[in-house]
Amino acid sequence: MEAVLKNLASTAELLAVAARSGEVERWDKQTLTRAFQWARHCEHLFSRFHSNPAIRMCMEKQLQLTNQGLRAAFDGYTEVSFSDLSRCQHLLLVGLLRNPELPISIMKILFDTTSPVNTKQSECQDVTGFCSHIIQCKSACKVLSPLTDLSAVGADAEVQAVMLMERLDALLSQESEACRIEHILDSVLRGFEGAPGHFCLVIAAALLTKKNSAAQSASQDFLLDWLQKEQRVLQHLCSALPATLIIDLTKKHLTFRDAYWDLLKKWASDMEYSISEGDWVQTTTNPTVSFNRLTEHFLRLCETCPSLRKEVEKELNALKISDGDFDVQGLSVWADLLSALNKSV
Repeated sequence: MEAVLKNLASTAELLAVAARSGEVERWDKQTLTRAFQWARHCEHLFSRFHSNPAIRMCMEKQLQLTNQGLRAAFDGYTEVSFSDLSRCQHLLLVGLLRNPELPISIMKILFDTTSPVNTKQSECQDVTGFCSHIIQCKSACKVLSPLTDLSAVGADAEVQAVMLMERLDALLSQESEACRIEHILDSVLRGFEGAPGHFCLVIAAALLTKKNSAAQSASQDFLLDWLQKEQRVLQHLCSALPATLIIDLTKKHLTFRDAYWDLLKKWASDMEYSISEGDWVQTTTNPTVSFNRLTEHFLRLCETCPSLRKEVEKELNALKISDGDFDVQGLSVWADLLSALNKSV
């Protein structure tokens, strides 16, 4: 166990050096290959011990100690969590590519196109062309995506959603603690920084995956619960997704429909009528949602089924009455929303 913890600490240090140290200037192909071998070794450790509570706790404590030392040594150091061990090669590659000191010789090895990467897990992988292999896979997804009719999210998001659901299925089947599973989702969210729209597509694809087992149903329920806790993500998801996906999600998941309905009411309640603009405007929650856009969201919700439209109109009418039951534009956001819905019939 002592050797395992030592290797774990060494790998965390390796990731820090790869991302933030000028030492990479002296790296050659052999050093690069050994670095990825260490990263794969840590992925193996995660796969072997993540379901063993006692060993996992020891590994987490070792990571805490190592992170503490690395924070003092490197400015802006990003801590390595236990769940990060499952994607060590990815973290190593991203760290290297973001390091301005990475020599061109290493870049040429990673992007080499003359020899294919050996992807067999049973053999020692050669890092030559590692990035080119990733580019080829992503390019294939883009080329093939028009030929698929899986959903409106695209091939990349479909594949990532399947991988996410498989990971959630595995964690829930092992009765992992909820906070640890939420940490996985938080890590995925951070991984999509700079591309939040694509993250929303991945989440939508995961929730629309056909449930072939009780485990998959439990994973979708967990994902829905997480969305309700992460209101910022839910807001962005509901404002960024295409209308067709929103309708599909509300039809498939009653929990999502209720959360969506509550979010729309919050957006509406946070609006005030601007005399200068002659329209309702957001004051706190989401300035990007205009009154016209909010009306479209309500219409989208009502499209789910005729009975739901009646429920929405009934509640809007009750909210209008609580506001004074005025029919003059600009006095009650609920009255104006109800009027807009009635005009759409």
